[in-house]
Amino acid sequence: MNIQILSIESMARIDPSPFFILSLIPYLVFLRYAGKTKAIPKLSFLGFKLTLLFVFMTIIFAIIAQIYFGEELTNVDVLHGLAESFLTISDALVVYGFVLMMQSVKGKAEVKNS
Repeated sequence: MNIQILSIESMARIDPSPFFILSLIPYLVFLRYAGKTKAIPKLSFLGFKLTLLFVFMTIIFAIIAQIYFGEELTNVDVLHGLAESFLTISDALVVYGFVLMMQSVKGKAEVKNS
């Protein structure tokens, strides 16, 4: 009986595409339930949804990088930067939404205590 242990070389040959697609399933479930709760500010929830735009744009830019430059997206700085900018925008909205919520909670607590 020949048992092979996964080596780095054998793992490098695995196509990550199915894992990438499968990873969207728990995120979509998160979005479904996050949309039902009042604990997440609307602006932050928009940021979470825009993360899907980042994923979509990353796929588009990766295809463009492969077709026009014959390279992976990470090797084409302009396209990679553009793709990452979508993540930056979505992350900023998530953080800003929670900052506004915290300021609102703090303001209400100050009014209540005075």
